[in-house]
Amino acid sequence: MKKLRYATAQWAIGLTAAALALAGCGGAKVGDEQKPAAGGKECGSFNLTVSPWVGYEANAAVVAYVATKDLGCKVVKKNLKEEIAWQGFGTGEVDVNLENWGHEDLKKKYIETDKVAVEAGSTGVNGVIGWYVPPWMAAKYPDITDSKNLNKYADLFKTSESGGKGQLLDGDPSYVTNDEALVKNLGLNYKVVQSGSETALIQAFRDAEKTKKPLLAYFYEPQWFFNELKLVKINLPAYKAGCDADPAKIACDYPPYDLDKIVSKKFADAGGPAYDLVKNFKWTNEDQNAVARMIAVDKLTPDAAAEKWVNANRAKVDTWLGK
Repeated sequence: MKKLRYATAQWAIGLTAAALALAGCGGAKVGDEQKPAAGGKECGSFNLTVSPWVGYEANAAVVAYVATKDLGCKVVKKNLKEEIAWQGFGTGEVDVNLENWGHEDLKKKYIETDKVAVEAGSTGVNGVIGWYVPPWMAAKYPDITDSKNLNKYADLFKTSESGGKGQLLDGDPSYVTNDEALVKNLGLNYKVVQSGSETALIQAFRDAEKTKKPLLAYFYEPQWFFNELKLVKINLPAYKAGCDADPAKIACDYPPYDLDKIVSKKFADAGGPAYDLVKNFKWTNEDQNAVARMIAVDKLTPDAAAEKWVNANRAKVDTWLGK
């Protein structure tokens, strides 16, 4: 998400090759023969990474559905952590990343230096990362939304895992986060504790609101959950360009993100219907949330959720197809 510290666990990097190989088992390769797309061109096959949050899963569901149904492509989905997926651009295991959260450091390495990936334009989705509390807390403690007052409330957030300090609950360890540095550099009496997943974060907020339990946690938008519970964002020191240049010294809020798409250079250079679809794919936070909610709450399969959304938004899909 900019030039920031990426929180992927160290052991994950060591398992990169194994993870990519496992994810690709049984998958078709680019160039496999497929039925012609509507325009008469062979679409072939492409490898689509799927990051571990339901918003990304919504992107992947819709693009894969359109690629398959409208273009006759074969889409091989690979469930990979973000940084591992970037490494796949160089090995040929990954062709498309549909939602990149900044990562200027990774762009510099894989796009500028290694020249194995290229940018493919904005998704149209605006990303936000921050710290949030459940609505009941903001109502009862109005000044808690100013990060300068967080130490005053640290005792409320103590847990068995926070070592006598207030707990700041984070998500999947692979998510982009500056939270360790923020706690240190803002002089906060808090300890970052990993919940392990997006699902765990959502359940923690549900429980906190229902039982009036104090909770301070990392969260982000777009996210369908805001339609269920209006979480309240903490005002960290305002983001200014360059305030996050040194990961160890970060003491400002996260920047706004214009989420973009990254593809392998080989995939882009080959062109064709699949690349054109990915390049043209663009929708809104509301679009993504609608599909994500169908998957997470209504329990539709990704394919069924995509079909339902595509049928209701055919005009938008046709623009992606150049119609």
